[in-house]
Amino acid sequence: MDFNEQEEEEFGFSRNYFLAKELGSSGKKSARKLSDINVVDEQELRAASANIEPKHQKDIAALINSYKSLYPKWVFELRCGFGLLMYGFGSKKTLIEDFASTALLEYSVVVINGYLQSINIKQVVIGLAEILWEQLKSKRRIPPGNLPKIQQPFSSRSMDDLLSFLDGLEMEENDSFICVVVHNIDGPGLRDPETQQYLAQLASCSHIRVVASIDHVNASLLWDKKMVHTQFNWYWYHVPTFAPYKVEGLFFPMILAHGSSNQSAKTAAIVLQSLTPNAQSVFRILAEYQLSHPDDEGMAIDNLYSISRERFLVSSQVTLNAHLTEFKDHELVKTRRNSDGQDCLCIPLATEALEKLLSEIG
Repeated sequence: MDFNEQEEEEFGFSRNYFLAKELGSSGKKSARKLSDINVVDEQELRAASANIEPKHQKDIAALINSYKSLYPKWVFELRCGFGLLMYGFGSKKTLIEDFASTALLEYSVVVINGYLQSINIKQVVIGLAEILWEQLKSKRRIPPGNLPKIQQPFSSRSMDDLLSFLDGLEMEENDSFICVVVHNIDGPGLRDPETQQYLAQLASCSHIRVVASIDHVNASLLWDKKMVHTQFNWYWYHVPTFAPYKVEGLFFPMILAHGSSNQSAKTAAIVLQSLTPNAQSVFRILAEYQLSHPDDEGMAIDNLYSISRERFLVSSQVTLNAHLTEFKDHELVKTRRNSDGQDCLCIPLATEALEKLLSEIG
């Protein structure tokens, strides 16, 4: 191919590119929305997914058995001071629990389910401190002269005091430890920076070892270099199990399904609990009106203001508007115009979900 032919070919590519862009921009945009898709109910989808017949059972069983042959190696690495981090496609919950129940019989094991929406990390640390203290007293692994006195109960101590206690005890057996199993250490209840810092400090305590799993592609971004190499001291293991996330998935709404009334009420309750008591009371007025007037198009804003002012929940229209703005930002309330041309407020929840929400917020 000579120079002119090559130049002509490049010019042809460029011309076609701009022609395609021009045609694409001149076309009409579709008016269809994702909400227009008629998706199935969440319970139906979960039931259907539970009936899917598993495949490649023999291959997966052989793969799991190959991991089980590593159990002695994993125990040795824990005794050497490493933390174990399992990653790979598929739920690793069953694998890790099998490892803990068969290979760690000599040690105490505490399990944290990181896939839950909220976890009280301080309660976990308090529990670890109590277990370690009772273990040391019963087995007398601390020389009598070194036995510290407990000045106050663990529940009233700060996190720093608890972590200092866990790290400060001197034991006669250096390889004795409590194993903390964390399913989904990158889960929603654990992924905030403060909790990760506490977990890293916990992992660095001399008598604590961590065995954890991750599933999020960006999980490693939760930690800095010090946390990875010094505090957690991870020994990474690629252990794809290809197992379905049956337990972990129960706590997340399915993308291809309509949220059930229970899920919608639970989400709304979480949002409302973060608002002020007066804002919750204003929302309750609107909800009770909607339940008692199911045929109405909504509650007039003036009517809501009058009732709220009578109950001393708002002092002015500005205050009510501030509450309504919060409701709209969180998609708890929508505004629509009735047949008289008046703006009305409505809560986009089914009657069953709305009744459940009112019972949850007290």
